[in-house]
Amino acid sequence: MKHRLIYPIAAMLAAACTCCTPAQEYNAPEKKAETQQVAFAKGADVSWLTQMEMEGHSFKNKAGETTECMTLLRDDCGVNAIRLRVWVNPVEGWNSKDDVVAKARRADALGLAVMIDFHFSDTWADPGNQNVPAAWASHNIDALEKDVKAHVTDVLSALKDYGVTPQWVQIGNETRGGMMYPLGQYGNGSNFARLVNSGYDAVKAVCPEAQVIIHLDSGDRMDLYDRIFGYLASNEGKYDMIGMSFYPDADKWEASTTTLVDNIKAVNSKYGKPVMICEIGMEWSEGAKCKAMIGKIISEFGTGASILKGIFYWEPQAPAGYNGGYSKGCFSGGAPTEALDAFLQ
Repeated sequence: MKHRLIYPIAAMLAAACTCCTPAQEYNAPEKKAETQQVAFAKGADVSWLTQMEMEGHSFKNKAGETTECMTLLRDDCGVNAIRLRVWVNPVEGWNSKDDVVAKARRADALGLAVMIDFHFSDTWADPGNQNVPAAWASHNIDALEKDVKAHVTDVLSALKDYGVTPQWVQIGNETRGGMMYPLGQYGNGSNFARLVNSGYDAVKAVCPEAQVIIHLDSGDRMDLYDRIFGYLASNEGKYDMIGMSFYPDADKWEASTTTLVDNIKAVNSKYGKPVMICEIGMEWSEGAKCKAMIGKIISEFGTGASILKGIFYWEPQAPAGYNGGYSKGCFSGGAPTEALDAFLQ
C-alpha cells in the first residue's frame, strides 16, 4: 500500500525519544466534554500526531490560529471520533501502548469517540506486511492465541484505567490474507479465525459494549470480502462489523465510489453486519474531489442508517510528502483543505 512507509528519522528517534514525551504536554487533560456513543462516525486516524508534534509540526484552524490538532478537527471539520493504531513493541516507540493511551486520553477529554486498531505487529500490518511481533516469533498457534488475548487485554485495560472506553476495536489491520504470517495466514486451516476469536473475546471481557471490527483494504473489491468473510463464516469467526479501506484515484473516484457503495450494500446483505470505512483518503491537492467523494458516500447511506456506521480519514493532518512520501492527507500549510467539509454537511 502506498501509505505504508518507513520512518526516515528512525535512527534519531530510537536514540533520543521515549515516544510519550510529546504527548505528555497533554498527559493529564481535564475532561471538558462528555464522550458519547456516536451513531455515525465522522472520524480521523491521527496516529502520527505525537511524532509530528515532537518534530515541530503545528496546525492552524480556518481562521489561521494555531490550534491543537484534535480540537481543530472537532471544531472546524466536524470530526467526532479518533482512530489510533497499536503496535506491540515498536522500535521507535510510536504507536506503543503508552503513546496510544496518551493520544486516546486527549481525544476522550475532547468528547471524541475512540477506535483502537490492533496491528498485531511491531510495525505496519497491511496487505504486504503481516509480520509476527519479534517477542512472539517462535510461538505456535496456541501461544499466539494467548499473546493476542494478553496484548488486547493489556492495552484496553490501560485505557479503562484512565476512563477511556473505545467504541470500536479492530482485530487486525487490512487482513485480506489473515495476520501474523505464516501461522495466521488465510488458508492455514482455522488459525486466522482462532486468532480473531481470541481478540474478540478479550475485547468483550474488558469493553463488553465495544464493536469488534475485521478490516480489509480495497473496499471496491468484493472478491476480497467474500474470501475472508466467507472463511470466517465457515470457521465460526466472531466480529460485529466489517471494516474497509478506500483510496480512490482522483481521475476515477466516481466509478470507484459507485463500486464501493455497491460492495457495502452487498457485504451487509450477505453477512448481516454493518460496515465502517476505517480508512479513506485522496491526494492532498484534490480537496474538492475528496469532499465530493466523501459526500457521495454519506448521501448514499445517510448518517442514521443501519448499513454504514461511519468514515475515518487516514492521517488528514499529514503534510504532503510526510514520512518519506505519504501524500493523501488533507492539510496544506498546517490547515485543513475543503476535503473534510463533507463532514459538516
